[in-house]
Amino acid sequence: MEYRQLGGSGLHVPVLSFGTATFGGAGKFFKAWGETQLDDAKRLVSLCLDAGVNMFDTADVYSNGISEDILGQALEGLRDRVLISTKATFKMGDDANDYGSSRYHLIRSAENSLRRLKTDHIDIYHMHGFDGNTPVEETLRSLDDLISSGKVRYIACSNFSGWHLMKSLSVSERYGWAKYVAHQAYYSLLDREFEWELMPAGIDQKVSTIVWSPLASGQLTGKFRRGQPIPEDNRRSKGGDHGPETNFEHLYNIVDALDEVAEETGKSVAQISINWLLQRPTVANIIIGARNEEQLKQNLEAVGWNLTTDQIKKLDAASELTPIYPYWHQRQNTKLNPLPKFY
Repeated sequence: MEYRQLGGSGLHVPVLSFGTATFGGAGKFFKAWGETQLDDAKRLVSLCLDAGVNMFDTADVYSNGISEDILGQALEGLRDRVLISTKATFKMGDDANDYGSSRYHLIRSAENSLRRLKTDHIDIYHMHGFDGNTPVEETLRSLDDLISSGKVRYIACSNFSGWHLMKSLSVSERYGWAKYVAHQAYYSLLDREFEWELMPAGIDQKVSTIVWSPLASGQLTGKFRRGQPIPEDNRRSKGGDHGPETNFEHLYNIVDALDEVAEETGKSVAQISINWLLQRPTVANIIIGARNEEQLKQNLEAVGWNLTTDQIKKLDAASELTPIYPYWHQRQNTKLNPLPKFY
Protein backbone atom coordinates (compact mmCIF):
# COMPACT_ATOMS: atom_id res chain seq x y z
CA MET A 1 0.00 0.00 0.00
CA GLU A 2 1.28 3.44 -0.92
CA TYR A 3 1.12 6.20 1.71
CA ARG A 4 0.95 9.93 1.02
CA GLN A 5 1.42 12.99 3.20
CA LEU A 6 -1.86 14.67 4.09
CA GLY A 7 -1.74 18.33 3.11
CA GLY A 8 0.52 20.58 5.14
CA SER A 9 0.51 18.16 8.07
CA GLY A 10 3.04 15.50 9.02
CA LEU A 11 0.44 12.72 8.84
CA HIS A 12 0.79 10.01 6.21
CA VAL A 13 -2.32 8.15 5.05
CA PRO A 14 -2.85 5.15 2.76
CA VAL A 15 -4.01 6.05 -0.73
CA LEU A 16 -7.15 4.00 -0.10
CA SER A 17 -9.43 4.19 2.90
CA PHE A 18 -12.57 2.21 3.62
CA GLY A 19 -15.85 4.11 3.76
CA THR A 20 -18.44 2.78 6.18
CA ALA A 21 -21.59 4.54 4.96
CA THR A 22 -22.75 1.01 4.12
CA PHE A 23 -22.67 0.04 7.81
CA GLY A 24 -26.11 -0.06 9.43
CA GLY A 25 -28.53 0.62 6.59
CA ALA A 26 -30.98 2.61 8.71
CA GLY A 27 -33.63 4.49 6.72
CA LYS A 28 -34.34 4.39 2.98
CA PHE A 29 -31.37 6.55 1.97
CA PHE A 30 -28.64 4.58 3.76
CA LYS A 31 -30.35 1.23 3.18
CA ALA A 32 -29.79 1.91 -0.54
CA TRP A 33 -26.05 2.23 0.19
CA GLY A 34 -25.82 -1.04 2.12
CA GLU A 35 -26.90 -2.92 5.24
CA THR A 36 -23.60 -4.26 6.60
CA GLN A 37 -23.90 -5.49 10.17
CA LEU A 38 -21.19 -6.24 12.74
CA ASP A 39 -20.02 -9.71 11.67
CA ASP A 40 -19.61 -8.70 8.05
CA ALA A 41 -18.05 -5.40 9.11
CA LYS A 42 -15.37 -7.28 11.05
CA ARG A 43 -14.52 -9.35 7.98
CA LEU A 44 -14.27 -6.27 5.78
CA VAL A 45 -12.03 -4.53 8.33
CA SER A 46 -9.78 -7.59 8.42
CA LEU A 47 -9.49 -7.64 4.62
CA CYS A 48 -8.60 -3.95 4.62
CA LEU A 49 -5.87 -4.35 7.21
CA ASP A 50 -4.40 -7.33 5.37
CA ALA A 51 -4.11 -5.09 2.29
CA GLY A 52 -2.54 -2.18 4.20
CA VAL A 53 -5.71 -0.09 4.27
CA ASN A 54 -5.61 1.16 7.85
CA MET A 55 -7.84 4.24 7.51
CA PHE A 56 -11.61 4.06 8.01
CA ASP A 57 -14.05 6.85 7.19
CA THR A 58 -17.45 7.38 8.72
CA ALA A 59 -19.76 10.20 9.89
CA ASP A 60 -22.18 10.75 12.72
CA VAL A 61 -25.06 11.17 10.27
CA TYR A 62 -24.49 7.78 8.58
CA SER A 63 -27.52 5.76 9.67
CA ASN A 64 -27.92 8.26 12.52
CA GLY A 65 -24.84 7.07 14.41
CA ILE A 66 -25.17 3.36 13.71
CA SER A 67 -22.25 3.35 11.26
CA GLU A 68 -19.94 4.82 13.91
CA ASP A 69 -21.23 2.34 16.47
CA ILE A 70 -20.61 -0.69 14.23
CA LEU A 71 -17.18 0.61 13.20
CA GLY A 72 -16.23 1.14 16.83
CA GLN A 73 -17.15 -2.44 17.68
CA ALA A 74 -15.40 -3.80 14.58
CA LEU A 75 -12.17 -1.99 15.55
CA GLU A 76 -12.07 -3.15 19.17
CA GLY A 77 -8.54 -4.25 19.99
CA LEU A 78 -7.24 -2.68 16.77
CA ARG A 79 -7.25 1.03 17.64
CA ASP A 80 -3.47 1.43 17.69
CA ARG A 81 -3.27 0.07 14.13
CA VAL A 82 -5.82 2.33 12.46
CA LEU A 83 -6.74 5.90 11.57
CA ILE A 84 -10.34 6.96 12.08
CA SER A 85 -11.97 9.76 10.10
CA THR A 86 -15.43 10.99 11.01
CA LYS A 87 -17.59 14.05 10.42
CA ALA A 88 -20.09 16.42 11.99
CA THR A 89 -22.35 19.33 10.96
CA PHE A 90 -25.51 17.74 9.56
CA LYS A 91 -28.76 17.24 11.46
CA MET A 92 -28.66 14.64 14.24
CA GLY A 93 -31.91 15.37 16.06
CA ASP A 94 -34.94 17.60 16.38
CA ASP A 95 -33.45 20.16 18.75
CA ALA A 96 -32.67 23.59 17.31
CA ASN A 97 -28.97 23.03 18.10
CA ASP A 98 -28.73 19.51 16.72
CA TYR A 99 -27.09 20.62 13.49
CA GLY A 100 -24.49 23.05 12.18
CA SER A 101 -20.93 23.92 13.16
CA SER A 102 -21.56 25.88 16.34
CA ARG A 103 -19.38 25.35 19.42
CA TYR A 104 -22.37 23.75 21.14
CA HIS A 105 -23.06 21.25 18.37
CA LEU A 106 -19.44 20.39 17.52
CA ILE A 107 -18.33 19.63 21.05
CA ARG A 108 -21.46 17.60 21.66
CA SER A 109 -21.03 15.79 18.33
CA ALA A 110 -17.38 15.00 19.00
CA GLU A 111 -18.18 13.56 22.41
CA ASN A 112 -20.96 11.41 20.94
CA SER A 113 -18.72 10.18 18.12
CA LEU A 114 -15.97 9.27 20.56
CA ARG A 115 -18.45 7.28 22.62
CA ARG A 116 -19.88 5.43 19.62
CA LEU A 117 -16.43 4.74 18.16
CA LYS A 118 -15.16 3.52 21.56
CA THR A 119 -12.02 5.64 21.36
CA ASP A 120 -10.46 8.61 23.12
CA HIS A 121 -9.49 10.49 19.97
CA ILE A 122 -10.50 11.08 16.34
CA ASP A 123 -7.60 11.15 13.90
CA ILE A 124 -9.26 13.33 11.22
CA TYR A 125 -12.38 15.31 12.09
CA HIS A 126 -14.28 16.74 9.12
CA MET A 127 -16.83 19.48 8.88
CA HIS A 128 -19.29 17.58 6.68
CA GLY A 129 -20.48 20.81 5.08
CA PHE A 130 -20.08 24.56 5.47
CA ASP A 131 -22.32 26.29 8.03
CA GLY A 132 -23.09 29.76 6.72
CA ASN A 133 -25.03 30.69 9.88
CA THR A 134 -22.24 30.18 12.40
CA PRO A 135 -19.23 32.54 12.45
CA VAL A 136 -16.21 30.80 10.96
CA GLU A 137 -14.22 31.99 13.98
CA GLU A 138 -16.53 30.08 16.33
CA THR A 139 -16.21 26.87 14.33
CA LEU A 140 -12.43 26.97 14.01
CA ARG A 141 -11.81 27.98 17.63
CA SER A 142 -13.99 25.06 18.73
CA LEU A 143 -12.03 22.68 16.52
CA ASP A 144 -8.74 24.07 17.79
CA ASP A 145 -9.95 23.48 21.36
CA LEU A 146 -10.79 19.86 20.48
CA ILE A 147 -7.24 19.43 19.19
CA SER A 148 -5.75 21.08 22.29
CA SER A 149 -7.78 18.75 24.49
CA GLY A 150 -6.37 15.69 22.65
CA LYS A 151 -9.77 14.57 21.40
CA VAL A 152 -8.95 15.37 17.75
CA ARG A 153 -5.61 15.06 15.94
CA TYR A 154 -6.27 16.83 12.60
CA ILE A 155 -9.16 18.76 11.08
CA ALA A 156 -10.53 18.70 7.55
CA CYS A 157 -13.54 19.93 5.63
CA SER A 158 -15.93 18.41 3.12
CA ASN A 159 -18.16 19.77 0.37
CA PHE A 160 -16.86 23.34 0.74
CA SER A 161 -16.81 25.97 -1.98
CA GLY A 162 -13.51 27.62 -2.81
CA TRP A 163 -14.31 30.73 -0.78
CA HIS A 164 -15.47 28.63 2.18
CA LEU A 165 -12.08 26.93 2.23
CA MET A 166 -10.03 30.09 1.74
CA LYS A 167 -11.92 32.06 4.39
CA SER A 168 -11.46 29.22 6.85
CA LEU A 169 -7.72 28.95 6.16
CA SER A 170 -7.35 32.72 6.50
CA VAL A 171 -9.10 32.78 9.87
CA SER A 172 -6.98 29.91 11.17
CA GLU A 173 -3.80 31.67 10.05
CA ARG A 174 -4.89 34.98 11.59
CA TYR A 175 -5.40 33.51 15.04
CA GLY A 176 -2.79 30.74 14.95
CA TRP A 177 -5.39 27.99 15.11
CA ALA A 178 -5.22 24.56 13.49
CA LYS A 179 -5.88 24.57 9.75
CA TYR A 180 -7.84 22.21 7.56
CA VAL A 181 -5.27 19.79 6.11
CA ALA A 182 -7.64 18.04 3.72
CA HIS A 183 -10.86 18.53 1.80
CA GLN A 184 -13.11 15.50 1.34
CA ALA A 185 -14.68 16.09 -2.04
CA TYR A 186 -16.90 14.59 -4.72
CA TYR A 187 -14.62 13.79 -7.68
CA SER A 188 -14.55 11.19 -10.44
CA LEU A 189 -14.10 10.75 -14.17
CA LEU A 190 -17.81 11.54 -14.50
CA ASP A 191 -17.74 14.64 -12.28
CA ARG A 192 -14.61 16.75 -12.75
CA GLU A 193 -15.87 20.17 -11.58
CA PHE A 194 -13.57 19.81 -8.57
CA GLU A 195 -10.66 20.63 -10.88
CA TRP A 196 -11.93 24.12 -11.74
CA GLU A 197 -11.29 25.87 -8.42
CA LEU A 198 -10.94 23.53 -5.45
CA MET A 199 -7.98 21.64 -6.89
CA PRO A 200 -5.98 24.82 -7.68
CA ALA A 201 -6.80 26.08 -4.18
CA GLY A 202 -5.59 22.80 -2.69
CA ILE A 203 -2.33 23.00 -4.64
CA ASP A 204 -1.73 26.58 -3.57
CA GLN A 205 -2.65 26.08 0.09
CA LYS A 206 -1.31 22.54 0.63
CA VAL A 207 -4.73 21.07 1.29
CA SER A 208 -4.94 17.44 0.19
CA THR A 209 -7.99 15.84 -1.36
CA ILE A 210 -9.78 12.84 0.12
CA VAL A 211 -12.10 11.65 -2.65
CA TRP A 212 -15.60 10.41 -1.97
CA SER A 213 -17.76 8.60 -4.55
CA PRO A 214 -14.84 7.82 -6.89
CA LEU A 215 -17.11 5.54 -8.94
CA ALA A 216 -19.95 8.10 -9.17
CA SER A 217 -22.48 6.02 -7.21
CA GLY A 218 -21.53 2.88 -9.10
CA GLN A 219 -21.90 4.39 -12.56
CA LEU A 220 -18.19 3.81 -13.30
CA THR A 221 -18.14 0.13 -12.40
CA GLY A 222 -18.90 -1.12 -15.92
CA LYS A 223 -22.51 -2.01 -15.11
CA PHE A 224 -23.86 1.07 -16.92
CA ARG A 225 -23.44 0.61 -20.67
CA ARG A 226 -24.73 2.08 -23.88
CA GLY A 227 -27.72 0.18 -25.28
CA GLN A 228 -28.31 -1.78 -22.08
CA PRO A 229 -31.02 -1.26 -19.41
CA ILE A 230 -30.05 0.71 -16.32
CA PRO A 231 -29.24 -1.82 -13.56
CA GLU A 232 -32.20 -2.16 -11.22
CA ASP A 233 -30.05 -2.70 -8.14
CA ASN A 234 -28.18 0.60 -8.42
CA ARG A 235 -28.03 2.96 -5.45
CA ARG A 236 -29.96 5.78 -7.13
CA SER A 237 -32.96 3.68 -8.10
CA LYS A 238 -33.20 2.52 -4.47
CA GLY A 239 -33.37 6.05 -3.10
CA GLY A 240 -29.69 6.61 -2.29
CA ASP A 241 -29.19 9.44 -4.79
CA HIS A 242 -26.91 12.33 -3.78
CA GLY A 243 -25.62 13.78 -7.04
CA PRO A 244 -26.75 15.65 -10.15
CA GLU A 245 -28.76 14.06 -12.93
CA THR A 246 -26.55 11.95 -15.16
CA ASN A 247 -25.80 12.93 -18.73
CA PHE A 248 -25.83 9.36 -20.00
CA GLU A 249 -24.23 10.13 -23.35
CA HIS A 250 -21.29 11.65 -21.47
CA LEU A 251 -21.18 8.63 -19.15
CA TYR A 252 -21.20 6.16 -22.04
CA ASN A 253 -18.40 8.02 -23.81
CA ILE A 254 -16.30 7.66 -20.66
CA VAL A 255 -17.16 3.96 -20.34
CA ASP A 256 -16.16 3.42 -23.99
CA ALA A 257 -12.72 4.89 -23.21
CA LEU A 258 -12.50 2.85 -20.02
CA ASP A 259 -13.24 -0.31 -22.00
CA GLU A 260 -10.35 0.48 -24.36
CA VAL A 261 -7.97 0.97 -21.44
CA ALA A 262 -9.32 -2.17 -19.74
CA GLU A 263 -8.44 -4.20 -22.81
CA GLU A 264 -4.92 -2.74 -22.78
CA THR A 265 -4.29 -3.26 -19.06
CA GLY A 266 -6.33 -6.31 -18.14
CA LYS A 267 -7.85 -4.29 -15.29
CA SER A 268 -11.54 -3.71 -14.59
CA VAL A 269 -13.42 -0.52 -15.41
CA ALA A 270 -13.76 0.28 -11.70
CA GLN A 271 -10.06 -0.32 -10.99
CA ILE A 272 -9.07 1.99 -13.85
CA SER A 273 -11.48 4.69 -12.65
CA ILE A 274 -9.89 4.64 -9.20
CA ASN A 275 -6.33 4.49 -10.54
CA TRP A 276 -7.00 7.53 -12.74
CA LEU A 277 -7.87 9.50 -9.60
CA LEU A 278 -4.64 8.43 -7.93
CA GLN A 279 -2.70 10.25 -10.66
CA ARG A 280 -4.46 13.59 -10.08
CA PRO A 281 -2.83 16.51 -8.21
CA THR A 282 -3.72 16.95 -4.50
CA VAL A 283 -5.30 13.47 -4.20
CA ALA A 284 -3.92 11.80 -1.09
CA ASN A 285 -6.66 9.29 -0.39
CA ILE A 286 -9.66 7.70 -2.09
CA ILE A 287 -12.55 6.34 -0.05
CA ILE A 288 -13.70 2.99 -1.36
CA GLY A 289 -16.89 1.35 -0.22
CA ALA A 290 -18.16 -2.18 -0.59
CA ARG A 291 -21.33 -4.05 0.24
CA ASN A 292 -19.49 -7.38 0.31
CA GLU A 293 -16.05 -8.96 0.34
CA GLU A 294 -15.88 -9.49 -3.42
CA GLN A 295 -16.48 -5.78 -4.13
CA LEU A 296 -13.83 -4.83 -1.61
CA LYS A 297 -11.26 -7.24 -3.04
CA GLN A 298 -11.88 -5.86 -6.53
CA ASN A 299 -11.43 -2.25 -5.41
CA LEU A 300 -8.24 -3.06 -3.51
CA GLU A 301 -6.68 -4.14 -6.81
CA ALA A 302 -6.80 -0.54 -8.04
CA VAL A 303 -3.39 0.16 -6.47
CA GLY A 304 0.11 -1.18 -7.05
CA TRP A 305 0.23 -0.17 -10.72
CA ASN A 306 -0.22 3.03 -12.75
CA LEU A 307 -1.95 3.98 -15.97
CA THR A 308 0.35 5.28 -18.68
CA THR A 309 0.32 8.95 -19.67
CA ASP A 310 -1.35 8.07 -22.98
CA GLN A 311 -4.08 6.12 -21.18
CA ILE A 312 -4.68 9.02 -18.79
CA LYS A 313 -4.91 11.43 -21.73
CA LYS A 314 -7.46 9.16 -23.42
CA LEU A 315 -9.62 9.16 -20.29
CA ASP A 316 -9.17 12.91 -19.84
CA ALA A 317 -10.37 13.58 -23.38
CA ALA A 318 -13.45 11.37 -22.99
CA SER A 319 -14.43 12.92 -19.63
CA GLU A 320 -13.65 16.59 -20.27
CA LEU A 321 -16.38 19.01 -19.17
CA THR A 322 -17.02 22.51 -20.49
CA PRO A 323 -16.32 24.84 -17.55
CA ILE A 324 -18.87 27.37 -16.34
CA TYR A 325 -18.00 31.05 -15.84
CA PRO A 326 -15.50 32.35 -14.74
CA TYR A 327 -13.44 29.23 -15.46
CA TRP A 328 -13.97 29.19 -19.22
CA HIS A 329 -12.89 32.81 -19.31
CA GLN A 330 -9.79 32.13 -17.21
CA ARG A 331 -8.79 29.29 -19.53
CA GLN A 332 -8.53 31.76 -22.39
CA ASN A 333 -5.23 32.85 -20.85
CA THR A 334 -3.56 29.99 -19.06
CA LYS A 335 -0.35 32.00 -18.70
CA LEU A 336 -2.16 34.09 -16.10
CA ASN A 337 -4.20 31.20 -14.74
CA PRO A 338 -2.14 28.02 -15.20
CA LEU A 339 -4.03 24.75 -15.05
CA PRO A 340 -2.99 21.99 -12.65
CA LYS A 341 -0.24 19.82 -14.15
CA PHE A 342 -1.72 16.40 -14.81
CA TYR A 343 1.21 14.85 -16.69
